[in-house]
Amino acid sequence: MQFRQFVDDDLGCASYLIGDESSGEAVVVDPAYSIEQYLAEADKRHVRITRVLETHTHADHVSGHGRFALEHEIPVHLHPEASAEYPHEPLQDGQDLSLGDVKIRVLHTPGHRPEHCCFIVIDGSRGDEPWLVITGDSLLIGDAARPDLASEAAEGATGLYGSLQKLLELGDGVELYPGHVAGSLCGAGMSSKASSTIGFERRFNHALNVDKDEFVQERTNSSTPRPPNMDNIVEINRGPFLGAQEPLGTVDSPDGGSVLDVRRPREFVAGHVHGAFNVPLTSSSFATKAAFVLTADEPVAIYAESADDAEAAAQGLRSVGLFNLRGYLPHADASEKIDPIDIDELERLAANGPVEILDVREKSERDEGYIEGTRHMPYRIVRAFLEDLPDDRPIVTICSSGSRASIAASVIASAGREVHPVLGGGIPEWAERGGNMVQFRRCGS
Repeated sequence: MQFRQFVDDDLGCASYLIGDESSGEAVVVDPAYSIEQYLAEADKRHVRITRVLETHTHADHVSGHGRFALEHEIPVHLHPEASAEYPHEPLQDGQDLSLGDVKIRVLHTPGHRPEHCCFIVIDGSRGDEPWLVITGDSLLIGDAARPDLASEAAEGATGLYGSLQKLLELGDGVELYPGHVAGSLCGAGMSSKASSTIGFERRFNHALNVDKDEFVQERTNSSTPRPPNMDNIVEINRGPFLGAQEPLGTVDSPDGGSVLDVRRPREFVAGHVHGAFNVPLTSSSFATKAAFVLTADEPVAIYAESADDAEAAAQGLRSVGLFNLRGYLPHADASEKIDPIDIDELERLAANGPVEILDVREKSERDEGYIEGTRHMPYRIVRAFLEDLPDDRPIVTICSSGSRASIAASVIASAGREVHPVLGGGIPEWAERGGNMVQFRRCGS
């Protein structure tokens, strides 16, 4: 058997190539929109990709199944509950797909979405027992998937619980390969590990060690943000096949569209195009963060250090369904500046006031402790709530390291407000220096 896992560290998504040396055939499971990596791997292993298998209709990234179908005439297999609008071969629970000695068994596991399937892989050259299982967005490493993206949360959680019990019928030695790792919004407590075993998860995964009622209650009380641009991505993945895009060209001016500046925060604040949004290409989860800031249909010009960085940014943006890219903006008036501050200056501002200090981290982070008197507004919603911010005093944005503070500050500055991001240590440095912190306490704790 040939097997290769591909992990997109930016999105926290995993995809797979499974092949058989004897037959020379291979399948790709849950392909990313950039399919070149799978074609190169298949060529290196001397196998031919003959099928694309989707565990479900993805809500957080654009699938590459359309490119495989349009560019290489490779059929796509998906469970009929997906109601896909593109030509596909329907998957059925218990169905076996043969690649020669390698057999892939379909296990219908609804919950995350009604059509969700896992794929049990059996290498006939080693025996009849399952070797590994690709669990998609059902059982994750250290967690289970969220059930609220395609149906009412309690209904999805109930279905997911039943699906997990099916997976627990597999032997402890079966290797487990998920569709997501840490960094994805499709689960909350995921490990950074890329694989596990059924036995390890049976013992240590909390989601597998609670009864049905507790599982459903926990799943329906999650505060994890929904993937940005989710509805648009689902429609792209469910709709007609989407082919490759033209390489990113250049543009001379923003021409009424938005500008996305993908340079590092300190470079951005030192000089940028008027009204530009800053989402650093070097930050974790670049594409997800950008999709929280930009809308699906707004035209975007990319301002970057180089054409290569602009092309890398475009690839990330397209992976989350942002296709209205006007091009790379190599020359523009980047004279607009923002004055960042450090923790010493923040202490002086807070003492002398008036100032609005905006904590732009997520709720789970703020619950661990926050600066007294600060206002909570995650960076991803700042653009939608600009009118709620004061215009009679400066605004300071702060997070844990400076990246999200810069994103939020760029959005606020684009509206003509005075804003100062804290770049560098952020809230952890404030706490280490003995700054006044409030510890969040839950009822009964």
